[in-house]
This record gives sequence, structure tokens and C-alpha cells, in this order.
Amino acid sequence: MEEINTIYLAGIKIDEPIVTLTDLLVSVLCFVFAYKLHQKQSREKVITYFKLYFLIMGIATALGGLIGHAFMYHFSFYWKLPGWIASMFSIMFVERAAIEHTRIRLSKKIVKILSVLNIIEFLTFLTLTIVTLNFFYVEFHSGYGLMFVVLSLEGFLFLKTRNKASKNILIGVAFAAVAALIFMNKLSIHQWFNYLSASHVLMAVAAYFFYRGAKNIDMQNS
Repeated sequence: MEEINTIYLAGIKIDEPIVTLTDLLVSVLCFVFAYKLHQKQSREKVITYFKLYFLIMGIATALGGLIGHAFMYHFSFYWKLPGWIASMFSIMFVERAAIEHTRIRLSKKIVKILSVLNIIEFLTFLTLTIVTLNFFYVEFHSGYGLMFVVLSLEGFLFLKTRNKASKNILIGVAFAAVAALIFMNKLSIHQWFNYLSASHVLMAVAAYFFYRGAKNIDMQNS
């Protein structure tokens, strides 16, 4: 069993402070990116999906940091579910953003089929997560969504169009992939800055490149 690092601030016990801090870093960045996209007042569906991705990922990482790590000792295991479910919703929306982005090359029929498959996939993994209370399905859904759906669709667009938005999104996926590898293999450089903290920092970088991609799409459509 892994040792949990603890600090006390003004008499308040905070477990895994660096993990919590890096989770909140991702959360704050996601909220900022959602707000910046909202300011553009774009009516494009793809931008709406990216806004929802950032907003819900911000909620998920805030819940993960505060409930899942810092103050988990106050809660039962079931309180991990809200953060897990929010995370799954956010991945669904970034998948839908990639699907919507393919309208520049694919027919409406194919885009509609991909959208339906996206809902089926999401509901399947959501059900498995709730029934089993196993984080594995949250991880698998995230990996499938980013490494298969987003990577393949944006990779296709980049090869066909050299689309700048796709390039930035693919860079974001690459950082997310490295974060996943560090997480799965529990590669820690220090007891305090462990594999969770490292993966959160890389997730923050991935979010930045997703935002750059969304901005590029908005500029192309304006």
C-alpha cells in the first residue's frame, strides 16, 4: 500500500498536497480555457463541444483533487464517482469535438454514425463504471477516447489537410499519452512529486494544446 503524504495548514489536514495542487492546476487552466472560448461567442458545434470538455474536465479535476485526494479521509469511496463520471463526460465531449471537426472532410452520414457510436461507447463505459466501481473503466474510456477516436480522426484530418488545429490537438494527445504511460506504470521521481503529480502536469500541457487547436478551428470558421 502506498504511503500518503500529509501536511497541516491552519490545523486542517491535507493529504497528498502536491497531487491535489497539480489536479487544481489542470482544473484552473480548463476553466480559463472554457471562459476564453465562451468569450468568442462562436455558434460552431465543435467549439461548443470543446467548451464543454474544458468546463467538465475542470469540474472533474477539482473534485478529484479535493475529494479524491486532499480530503478523502472525510468521505466514503463512493464519493469518487462524481469526479470519475465528470471525467467521462469530458472525454465524450472532446471525442464529439473531433467528430464534428471531421465535417470538413467527411459526409454528414458518416459524422452522424460516428456521433451515435460515441453515445453508445460512453453509456457502455459509464454503466460499467457505476456497476463495478472500478476506475479501470474510467481509464479505459479515456484511453479509447483520446488514443483511438481523437487521434485517428484528427490524424486523418491532418494527413488530408495539414490542418493547424489538428496538429495542435495531436500534440495534446501525445502529451496525454505520456501522462497515461506515467500513470499506468507508476513512474515517480520523488515521494512527494509522484506519478500522479507528473501525469497531472502533462494533462495541463495537453489541455493547453487542445485549447490552441480549438482556437485554430474558431479562426478557420470565422
